[in-house]
Amino acid sequence: MDARTVLQTQLSFLCSKPVVVSAQLLGLPIPIAEIVIGALYLDSCPLQRYIPIYLVVTGVIALSFVLQTFLPSSLYEGNERIRRIWTVWLSVISLFNFCFLIAGSVWIYSIYKPNYNPAEGPYCDKTLYLFAFWMTTLIYILAALLFIVVCCVPCIALLMATGEQGF
Repeated sequence: MDARTVLQTQLSFLCSKPVVVSAQLLGLPIPIAEIVIGALYLDSCPLQRYIPIYLVVTGVIALSFVLQTFLPSSLYEGNERIRRIWTVWLSVISLFNFCFLIAGSVWIYSIYKPNYNPAEGPYCDKTLYLFAFWMTTLIYILAALLFIVVCCVPCIALLMATGEQGF
């Protein structure tokens, strides 16, 4: 079996419906936790009042993305107009989510090592801040891993395939 066939087999497995659904179900608690923690600590970060709002909004967006993937494709299959509207809608939400990630990163990282004690002036609740900090950092880590998988693995497979052919 050549490298190209191995890569195609692995990609088809990773993109299969059961793997994607399982990954989404495993990731479902994260947006729920973002919504809950953001809502519970809504007034617990006077130092940067947008951090709990950031958690609630990103949680709602992530949850809606996960839930929309469970909609049957038959809802828009065969109707090009609905399919286009759906694609534009997802693109707009994705762009908003990316911009909100940048804004949230500024809000979170700009006050790094905040005061956690309300008695010492402007503060941010420790649970809220650390959860937001690590969730945002996790997004960047996952984006880097995705970049490596999408860009580097095919290049390595291609090099291995050309090496087998004797080039």
